[in-house]
Amino acid sequence: MSTQPETMANHWWWRPGWRPGRRFYTWHFTFQGAAEVHRLAETYRKGLAEVQGLDLVPDRWLHLTMQGLGFVDEVPEKEARAIVDAATARLRAVPAFHLLLDRPDITPEAIRWEASPSRQPADVRTAIRAAIADVWPQVPETAHGFAPHVSIAYSNSRGPVAPVAEALGRVEAEPARAHIDSVELIVLNRDHRMYEWERFAKVPLG
Repeated sequence: MSTQPETMANHWWWRPGWRPGRRFYTWHFTFQGAAEVHRLAETYRKGLAEVQGLDLVPDRWLHLTMQGLGFVDEVPEKEARAIVDAATARLRAVPAFHLLLDRPDITPEAIRWEASPSRQPADVRTAIRAAIADVWPQVPETAHGFAPHVSIAYSNSRGPVAPVAEALGRVEAEPARAHIDSVELIVLNRDHRMYEWERFAKVPLG
């Protein structure tokens, strides 16, 4: 479990390159149809509903971030499609698997589940990075430091951690398992204090 921060911070500051209206290609696991995950998420949304300063993530936008590709206005669509083709070939060798989500941790900007096991998501990410390298001479983002996680809430202001920790401590819920049999390249935006997207491509595992 990660060390609990002393204060919350605003997650929605504009990171380098981002601005309203800009879109970003990124690879994610998404959780459409993941009934156990939705059940667990709803339990925590109810538990956190009265805590000020949080944006709770609805089922539709639950995700596990895998690997960024680049801003849509900087990545030619033809190259994005070539990377999808390369990923489709490489991910045939990576079998589907299950992820477990249990009790979420508090980070300065989010409340999130650390997904376990971590090896299988890392294997998918490695295959995606190899697919990018099939098309581009350099792969964006670093190969190391990947920590697969799913956020249930984002902090939208600076404030104390105690109310969040107290609310989480009152939640009782059985862990959730999710069957992961595909990964998606999505077109992401963060215009409305939420990560929202349209699917660009869906690639099966195995």
